[in-house]
Amino acid sequence: MDIKEDKLKEEMNDEEKEEVADEVEKKTEDAAKAKEETEKESSSGKELEELNERYLRLQADFVNYKKRVEKEKESIYSYASEEIINSLLPIVDNFERALSSSTNKEDSFYEGMDMIYKQLLEVLGKNGLEEIEALHCEFDPNYHHAVFQEESEEHEEGIVLEVFQKGYKLNDKVIRPSMVKVAK
Repeated sequence: MDIKEDKLKEEMNDEEKEEVADEVEKKTEDAAKAKEETEKESSSGKELEELNERYLRLQADFVNYKKRVEKEKESIYSYASEEIINSLLPIVDNFERALSSSTNKEDSFYEGMDMIYKQLLEVLGKNGLEEIEALHCEFDPNYHHAVFQEESEEHEEGIVLEVFQKGYKLNDKVIRPSMVKVAK
């Protein structure tokens, strides 16, 4: 009986070995599938992360674009009147010359011209025009254009002694520098 039992045990061992081998093979396949799925998930996770970063960059680019367009729009509105105002400045200069050369300041014609001049300056001021202060100020090449220098004992070097033509700024942008005489 020992032989039969040994044979039976061997057969059972062979069957068990086959079952174990099948089970090991199945688990190996399952592990490979799980590994594949994990890799797919991690690669899709990476893709998702890349897409999210791309989305955030595009969103930031769009926000920057909107800001740039808004700034350009403001600039256009701010300086749209610059050309018209520049063409009106010689008229303002002529009003100033006419008013300063008048001998009779009590004349109704003079008063009418003065009213028109003040009204013109008021309208220009409402549109952002400002006169650049120059007389007795320190010379600033950003605002003044020196056309003449003169020795002066009364004033320090670099002080504006005389204004030949007024300068103007439009919304903080110099559209015409003051033409001045400077002490040296």
